[in-house]
Amino acid sequence: MEPEELTGAALLAACSALANPHRLRILGALADGRQYVSLLARQLGMSRPLLHMHLQKLQAAGLVAGSLELSEDGKAVKYFEAVPFALEITPQIVKSALPTLPEPPDTDPEKETSLCPLPMPGCCSSSDSRS
Repeated sequence: MEPEELTGAALLAACSALANPHRLRILGALADGRQYVSLLARQLGMSRPLLHMHLQKLQAAGLVAGSLELSEDGKAVKYFEAVPFALEITPQIVKSALPTLPEPPDTDPEKETSLCPLPMPGCCSSSDSRS
C-alpha cells in the first residue's frame, strides 16, 4: 500500500483488520511463508471457521492472499500468504484520504442523545434539558 493509493476505504479496512489480536497473530504466522488453513489453525489454536473469518477480513484489506491448490491425493487445499505491505499513517496521509472516506451511516439524533450516561438537565444535548 503506497500512501498515494491509500483511499479512505483502504485506510479503514487496513486499520480495522490490524486492530485485532487474532489477525495480528495470523499475519505473524504468515510472515515466514504461506500456510494451508488446517495447519495454520492448529498452530494458532483456533477453529477453522474462526480462522476463515479472520482471513477473509485480512484478505478484504489486501493484507493476505489466498489460493486453492490440489494436493497429491486430489484434495483441494487452501493456502494463504501475507502480501508485502508497509503502512505509514501520518496526519497528512489521513488528510489526503478524507475525500475518499465512505459516508458514515445516518444516525438518529434521538438515539444519540439517549446514550448519555447522565441524562441531567443541561448535560450533553439531552432532549430532556429543562432550563
